[in-house]
Amino acid sequence: MNLNEPGPDLILQAQGLHAWYGSSHVLHGVDLGLARGQTLGLLGRNGMGKSTLIRTLLGHVTQRSGRITLFGQDCSHAKPHEVARRGVAYVPEGRGVFPKLSVRENLVMAARPGRDGRRDWPCERVLETFPRLAERMGYLGAQLSGGEQQMLAIGRALMTHPDLIILDEATEGLAPLIVAEIWRVIGEIRASGIATLIVDRDYRRVLARADLALVLQKGQVVLSGSADEVAGSAALAGFLGV
Repeated sequence: MNLNEPGPDLILQAQGLHAWYGSSHVLHGVDLGLARGQTLGLLGRNGMGKSTLIRTLLGHVTQRSGRITLFGQDCSHAKPHEVARRGVAYVPEGRGVFPKLSVRENLVMAARPGRDGRRDWPCERVLETFPRLAERMGYLGAQLSGGEQQMLAIGRALMTHPDLIILDEATEGLAPLIVAEIWRVIGEIRASGIATLIVDRDYRRVLARADLALVLQKGQVVLSGSADEVAGSAALAGFLGV
């Protein structure tokens, strides 16, 4: 299965993507495509280029070549705020909540209509999805547990009413009960029709919930296709070091 096949519902497409940090060549000709409502699992061992690929797609890595399109529009040289305005939300590794703002302020500061004016994820729906946040609306970001901060980061992203949400290590370092809660919410996001790109060390859970999967090794795509195809590949364990 070709993740780069064009289609009328294609949200994100990358073709021949290269990226550098100074003289270090990190990505080597990466191709991918993600359609409306699809979930793509991005897999690979640490240091293989997953976060660099995400940062390149979002416009944070400026030393890049190749073509990136969002909804058919060329975003190869777009800045991060321009990518966000085109309907892409990002939940970074490390959560990135504002420590001195309250839960309410963290949520409200991000709220805006979606690219086409949609408001599918108002504050009320976010709080229904994360009841724990509703109980802590007056707490500062710094006063929340790691799991609560992750809920806040995801809730804040949803309040931008995105067409695509990118989750980078959303369950990293969290207690098992919180991890289960985060995966439940990821399932709800997927069911709502938002396209999702997921990076997570629990590759089994990623593959169980994804439509498509892509495996990176040293900045190159070494496996890609449907999640079932990648899960059934004899080479997968070697590429992931498991």
